[in-house]
Amino acid sequence: MASALLLVPAAGAQEAPKMNKKNLVIKEWNTDPKGNNKVLDHITTFNADGRKTEEIEYNSDGQKWRKRFEYGADGKVSKELVYDHRNRLQTYKKFEFNEFGRKKIQYTYNAKGKLISIKQYEYIAQDGN
Repeated sequence: MASALLLVPAAGAQEAPKMNKKNLVIKEWNTDPKGNNKVLDHITTFNADGRKTEEIEYNSDGQKWRKRFEYGADGKVSKELVYDHRNRLQTYKKFEFNEFGRKKIQYTYNAKGKLISIKQYEYIAQDGN
């Protein structure tokens, strides 16, 4: 007689709750294997709406780069500004989105506002067979 195993989730089993990102600051630290010599690696900051507003990457000399994010009325990132280790604007990106809310085109400009590149996004659904 063949037997079958049926796996049923435990009663009340739930997915892990999503983190509330409102006014959240996430700091990432590097340490040696013993947990000594703690060095700041990365900071991500979210606003009262739970949207990422800033990221800062650090190395042993201090700030490596910083990104600021601006949002449009649709709630999507409309502009990403990239600063160097001295907080000088290096480049910025503007985005267009398709009807599904996904990035369609990214325009990258230098600090003086000159267009330096355009990236187009293509989404291709693959059949799982």
